[in-house]
Amino acid sequence: MEFAGINLALILPILILNLVLLITALVDLIRHWNVRKNAIIWLVVICFINTIGPVIYFIFGRKEEFK
Repeated sequence: MEFAGINLALILPILILNLVLLITALVDLIRHWNVRKNAIIWLVVICFINTIGPVIYFIFGRKEEFK
């Protein structure tokens, strides 16, 4: 299956993984909203820095919980 010359079978797993990562990061942020020091900034990072935003959140943002 192709769309504009792009094979969707190759792109679809990456899109699904990106969506799962985004949703997981948002759920974690919402659950710990009161604990995070800069929750609004993390929300912007997760939503607007597409694929790497949730990864940055999981690497650096979750560490605030233990401080």
